[in-house]
Amino acid sequence: MVCFSHLRWHFVVQRPQHLVGRCARTRRVFFFEEPIFDAAGEAYASIESVGSSVHLVVPHLHASQRGSEPGVLRTLLDDVIAAQGVRADILWYYTPMALRFSEHLQAPVVVYDCMDELSGFAGAPPELGEAERALLRRADVVFTGGRSLYEAKRHLHANIYPFPSSVDVPHFAQALTDGQVDPPDQALVPHPRIGFFGVLDERLDLELLAGVANRRPDWHLVMLGPVVKIDPASLPRLENIHYLGQKTYAELPRYLAGWDVAMLPFARNEATRYISPTKTPEYLAGGRPVVSTSITDVVHPYGDLGLARIADEPGEFVSAVEAALAEDGVQRQRSADRLLATMSWDATWMAMTVQIEKFLRKDSHTCSTI
Repeated sequence: MVCFSHLRWHFVVQRPQHLVGRCARTRRVFFFEEPIFDAAGEAYASIESVGSSVHLVVPHLHASQRGSEPGVLRTLLDDVIAAQGVRADILWYYTPMALRFSEHLQAPVVVYDCMDELSGFAGAPPELGEAERALLRRADVVFTGGRSLYEAKRHLHANIYPFPSSVDVPHFAQALTDGQVDPPDQALVPHPRIGFFGVLDERLDLELLAGVANRRPDWHLVMLGPVVKIDPASLPRLENIHYLGQKTYAELPRYLAGWDVAMLPFARNEATRYISPTKTPEYLAGGRPVVSTSITDVVHPYGDLGLARIADEPGEFVSAVEAALAEDGVQRQRSADRLLATMSWDATWMAMTVQIEKFLRKDSHTCSTI
């Protein structure tokens, strides 16, 4: 499989790592990232192997090549394919912009895994809409990262399926293990702790964060994750808001174990209109009560099932957290476990594979080294 992604493998673990990693159990994967403009001379592509079957391809371009990337990237892509002996069964796209330099490639199946409405994100290129239309014409099958995104795009393709965020339950259930040791930087934070992990970007409601912190100075808001696309100076700086930086995927359960409530303080804007946050089921798998703003894919199904409290204004959010702090965690976990049992990443990948196999050669399952 050749995968084109706008997200970097070594960034926050999200949908691509979960799905691509499972594909790599049976075939080689070349994960082609967006370019970095750091080449001192000629453009080149670095290749890093992650495990035995995932190969990260990072194009390194010279600063003078901005604006002419498609031609340079096509050459680098072709060079990698030739050097590595790649005969792709699957072309997998997370970003439509990659079609500009890969449209000449052929494979039995072309997949567009539309995990987000990228056109609503800050810094989206103006040509993204046309690129997506071209990819939709080219794709054999389309997956969406959530139910609301599926409803918005279902009329655009004849073979489209919703695959909302899944979860690695055993990984996050480590937060339920007795005797978890608080990480040193979090151990200094008093209780009650209301936590968030993820990317700190334009999707966060910073006014809400400040409003909650001001209303309850005895609460402590723990924010884990990198600051991206926004000025760090724009983050509210209050004594009871703690920015602890980015943590590895392996570390997250330890932090989660020390929270009293997990939150999704997302703004309601174009960037969040169709998101299906992976952290919702991850929080629940870790045994935390959840309070979220009214993100559609959190309201349905989590709010409907009583597994997340929904509030948009600071006063309402404070009341929701108070209720979460006082609830019966045993009953909530029973309900959460029933839902989580139906939404593993393994099950999602198996269901996707059913659709992909319709287009693959009958002998493709033997091509694990291709």
